[in-house]
Amino acid sequence: MPTNILDRTNVPVAMTIAGSDSGGGAGIQADLRTFAFHCVHGTSAITCVTAQNTLGVNRVDAMSPEAVAAQIEAVVTDIRVLAVKTGMLLNQEIIRTIAKKLAAMGFANVVVDPVMVSRTGAQLIDDDAVQSMTRLLLPLAAIATPNRYEAQILAGMEIATLADMQQAAQKILSLGVKTLLVKGGGMPGELRGVDVWCEDGQIEVLRTETVETPHTHGTGCTLSAAIAANLALGKPKLIAVKDAKTYVTQALKHSLAIGKGQGPVGHFFPLLSAPPGLI
Repeated sequence: MPTNILDRTNVPVAMTIAGSDSGGGAGIQADLRTFAFHCVHGTSAITCVTAQNTLGVNRVDAMSPEAVAAQIEAVVTDIRVLAVKTGMLLNQEIIRTIAKKLAAMGFANVVVDPVMVSRTGAQLIDDDAVQSMTRLLLPLAAIATPNRYEAQILAGMEIATLADMQQAAQKILSLGVKTLLVKGGGMPGELRGVDVWCEDGQIEVLRTETVETPHTHGTGCTLSAAIAANLALGKPKLIAVKDAKTYVTQALKHSLAIGKGQGPVGHFFPLLSAPPGLI
């Protein structure tokens, strides 16, 4: 667990630009809890509001692009944001607005979780939004974190092996992405959870222990938020990713069996074992 930051006037700040999850397991809610765990103050711009629980999503309502832009402007004109992460952006108009804002503000530490396809392979945004994500937002990313199926779309190839993941990573870098983490959560067998890091032609395979739990909701959001928090803390990119993976592994070990479906990871896991009365 991070050490306490004593200088309260100089607390690192990160921003999440993503959707709201009413069930509290993913999206803005997961991001802000992840920031708090890392002793990073979390700010936010909400792109859409979902009605969902552990059983699934019942409704999605998009914010207007103007409302999203206003949230970003309100934060950055007053507070020094050191890192930004993007999650569910929902449609082409919102993606274009966010890309324009981020480019104008010149953020160095932008983590793009290109939420296009779920871990099960279901496409979440339409083809026009995918194109805007690829052309406008990904080139602004310091680190992009596509899952297997998102990497397949971005690279234009099927991914079934570790060699495929590495080849896809090289192809996606050619789109203008500076650094890439291809996530293996959707890979089969022994490759599940094996990620591929690629930067400046350097490829590294990152392995962590596999945690057997059905309660994995919010894993992708949590990982990208943890990376952003670590960047806000001044960590180099590869260290930020490795530390984020360690955090997610621990959160999976303490996942929450709440509701009737797939529960979330345990973002605040150190508190779960604290003696009563000490929290």
